[in-house]
Amino acid sequence: MSEATFTFRVDESLKSEFSNAAKSRDRNAAQLLRDFMRDFVRQQQETAEHDAWFRRQVQIGLDSANAGNLIPAVEVEAKFAAKRAATRRRLEASE
Repeated sequence: MSEATFTFRVDESLKSEFSNAAKSRDRNAAQLLRDFMRDFVRQQQETAEHDAWFRRQVQIGLDSANAGNLIPAVEVEAKFAAKRAATRRRLEASE
């Protein structure tokens, strides 16, 4: 892996405080900045992957609905009313 220099300006007091905080963790500022950069890149990749997955799932659902694969609301309500009733019965039996 080739290395490159990353230069930026920061307030002197922030630089000093960051360096001291790094030293308290037995690290130097450059090591921590590399860690932060890696973590940020990984987080962005994970977010992008999740977003792509989510969009695919939504499209699958839309395609299914457009193809007529729907469950009437009355059936859904009846199914979950039965589940709620069963849960209530179990709770009452455990008291």
